Amino acid sequence: MDLAALRQEYMRAGLHEKDLAADPLAQFGGWFDEALRSGIVLPNAMTLATASRKGRPSARTVLLKGFDARGFVFYSHYRSRKGRELEDNPRAMLLFCWEDLERQVGIEGPVSRVSAAESDEYFASRPLGSRLSATISPQSETVAGREALETKLQEASKRWKDAPPRPELWGGYRLAPERFEFWQGRKDRLHDRLCYVKAGRGWKIERLAP
Repeated sequence: MDLAALRQEYMRAGLHEKDLAADPLAQFGGWFDEALRSGIVLPNAMTLATASRKGRPSARTVLLKGFDARGFVFYSHYRSRKGRELEDNPRAMLLFCWEDLERQVGIEGPVSRVSAAESDEYFASRPLGSRLSATISPQSETVAGREALETKLQEASKRWKDAPPRPELWGGYRLAPERFEFWQGRKDRLHDRLCYVKAGRGWKIERLAP
């Protein structure tokens, strides 16, 4: 297969400054609603990029579980690789890629844990299997094998029945945005890239070269 020959022309839409919302959260909300209506599978899937204290990067896909004026929320194990990196270097980037709409959104900012009450509320809303898995998984650590995890899951099911408690080391994070980039694919690779950058209590909008 000739990977260099794999190409796609972007023709769906453009992105113009006059059409942007003054508030990037409103702009994101509009695009997210369009992604929901489009039928894209898991429109809330996003790449979370973190880095160690020494600057070694890592990335993985997680799910957005809420957003408002305070920021963007996702959940994880606090001692996972991303959890350890966020503890040492509490800044991150989120990247949404909605290929069917030829759009991407990047969001950068500091990250902090949500309250225990928020984590408890979300944990209680998860399917039982997901809650049980969270109680037994030492996320990102080496394990003996799949069977060892399944055995622990069975033991947790017998122990907790249908009411496993939220593990102390499992909970939510909130990224407080300082920068947004909205990317719209365009013909001839002359893509639209419009950024919101925090400026005092408001936002400054800039266009970047594609």
